[in-house]
Order: sequence, then C-alpha cells, then structure tokens
Amino acid sequence: MTMSAFASATDALFVDPNLGEDALWKAGGVGDGVAVRIIRKSPDRIAEFGESRAVLPTVGIDIRRSQAATIAEGDLILIGAETFKIIGEPMGDALGLVSACEVVRV
Repeated sequence: MTMSAFASATDALFVDPNLGEDALWKAGGVGDGVAVRIIRKSPDRIAEFGESRAVLPTVGIDIRRSQAATIAEGDLILIGAETFKIIGEPMGDALGLVSACEVVRV
C-alpha cells in the first residue's frame, strides 16, 4: 500500500457524511476563515484525585493537514453555530495526514 492509498482512505473518511462535518478554520481566531472538513470526537477522560476518580468529558477535532497545515493553539474552529478554540499544540499522526486537536467550546 502506498502513501497515496493512505491519503485516499483518509480523504474518504473525512468526506463521509456519517463521520465528517463541514467547518470553518480561523487561524489565530481572526479573518474570514477557511472551509475545512473535520471529524469530531468526544472521548471521556478519567482524572484521579487520591482514591477518587472523576470522568471528564472532552472534545477533540481531527482535521486534514492538507487543508490546515499550519493549525495551531489558539485557532478557532466553527461548526455550525458552535465555536471551539484549540488548546494545546495539535498532534500529528505518523503519516502526517491528520492533526488531532483538543478544543474547548467558547
């Protein structure tokens, strides 16, 4: 399997209407923004405090690097009427095709 096969498979996931969503990426939180496709994730995380545990909801957004190569902390992602701010540095996958971003609703 070649790199283009992985890129094609990744593109297919993002354009699938069951997984991908249309969004607007605003670098630095300003400007008109760039139309992108994203995959939203909402995994729960467990935080431990001594003998206690708390389940914390989180929101993550995957975005193709081909659409947002310079995505960074502080950028905004608009999905419909919702606005999310990227917190922390986006993490890339092993093939450099997707950036995983942790976000908070603003």
